[in-house]
Amino acid sequence: MATTAALPDVHPLLKDFLGRRVHTLLIDGRPVEAASGKTFATLNPATGETLGVVCEADGADVDRAVAAARAALEGPWSKMSPAEREKVLHKAADLLEARAEAFAQLETLDNGKPIREAKNGDLPLAIGLLRYFGGWPTKIHGETTPVSVPYFPGAKFLHYTVREPVGVVGAIIPWNFPLLMAVERLAPALACGNAVVLKPAEQTPLSALWLGELLLEAGVPAGVVNVVPGYGPTAGAAIARHGQIDKVTFTGSTEVGREVVKASAGNMKRISMELGGKSPNIVFADADLEAAAKGIFMGIFYNQGQCCSAGSRVFIERPAYDKMVSALAERAKTVKQGNPLDPKTHMGPLVSAEQRDRVLAYIESGKKEGAQLLSGGAAAAGPGYFIQPTVFGGVKDEMKISREEIFGPVVAVMPFDTIDEVMARANSSDYGLVAAVWTKDVKKAHQAAAKLKAGTVWINCYHFVDAAAPWGGVKQSGYGREKGQYALENYTSLKSVWVDLN
Repeated sequence: MATTAALPDVHPLLKDFLGRRVHTLLIDGRPVEAASGKTFATLNPATGETLGVVCEADGADVDRAVAAARAALEGPWSKMSPAEREKVLHKAADLLEARAEAFAQLETLDNGKPIREAKNGDLPLAIGLLRYFGGWPTKIHGETTPVSVPYFPGAKFLHYTVREPVGVVGAIIPWNFPLLMAVERLAPALACGNAVVLKPAEQTPLSALWLGELLLEAGVPAGVVNVVPGYGPTAGAAIARHGQIDKVTFTGSTEVGREVVKASAGNMKRISMELGGKSPNIVFADADLEAAAKGIFMGIFYNQGQCCSAGSRVFIERPAYDKMVSALAERAKTVKQGNPLDPKTHMGPLVSAEQRDRVLAYIESGKKEGAQLLSGGAAAAGPGYFIQPTVFGGVKDEMKISREEIFGPVVAVMPFDTIDEVMARANSSDYGLVAAVWTKDVKKAHQAAAKLKAGTVWINCYHFVDAAAPWGGVKQSGYGREKGQYALENYTSLKSVWVDLN
């Protein structure tokens, strides 16, 4: 049983937020308790202690949230001009920027990620998304089209298209980037004029709830953003199957993604989803090997390896293999783990005891199947859900640690001999979210980028993202794109209008 932690030494605004007796749902602009009266604890993964008590939403609460969203769509939100929506989103960005320190600390406490990553990654990216999509409302427009009707020769028509909000959006987000994922869904949805029912992961619900309050302060009308923390089989399933939700955006495992698709069939709601990954990080012998080593390290150990885009399969051309794998293993042994609020900490805990045990089971699988454990391979000593950064060499493509998404700080390193061989092996996965290539040969880089089956390909870099660049996968890594102008397709419907001018 987890114990309740004393309030940490954090930003005064965050201390006030964490000091609440219970964190309520946000429905129709008001804090409300769950209809069932149930609550659950959210834990600090660095200590295992209770960080806060949260009201647990289920189907009845989703019904209330959807009704509020539907009413908001027909009320003040639909009457706000695009320019007014832009002001609201820009104000939200300003408010989040002013409170970046407090939100970064909250992400670290609830998720376990190092404060250096929360401050330098999650928060700037979230603020950038609000600013980027804050510029879009006045630029979402249709087109006129020259048309003719063969069976009505000489007739004149005016034809134009209009982009309209999809309606009520259900957003189900994961625990690995709680604030960033919430903003990534909310910013484009609001820019396009939709209302949202947001379900954060039960492991990390706090930043989404606090963000909902910030959006109200920025001027988003009541009911436009509703936050219903709860569990997947109850609150998440209720969103997926709800007949008054017009679109669902989901990020999570491929297994759960399949269930979301099945549940959505009732009213044929639109779906976009980012699912799992088992991404290849390919190093040719002619690469800048020092830069590649840093890229491999960033690719797998960022956010404790809890990234859909983690570069968990590393292929190194044979002439460079021994040197690179040795350097990677030695570097992993120097990683500083500890209190994630300490700016000197490089790696924090995994998000939960369940996730820690899942990753440890994969490590044991790698050992049993004959992979060579070069560093790590165990839970770190002390409280919390820490796992040592783990490097396996001598991995075979058919091994479990090479095929399945681990979602932890575990990398499988394998040699290769030719570009055709490594392209085939890289593409042999069911997943296709990202891939990376390291080489000084421009021709080889572009050849590899063309052959790799992935939604994003990085060349001589890893884990670079921007609000303007599309994000999403192919194969069983999902479909649809977030970020950039491409996200507008997810959150608008295109209407075709014909006017008879005869």
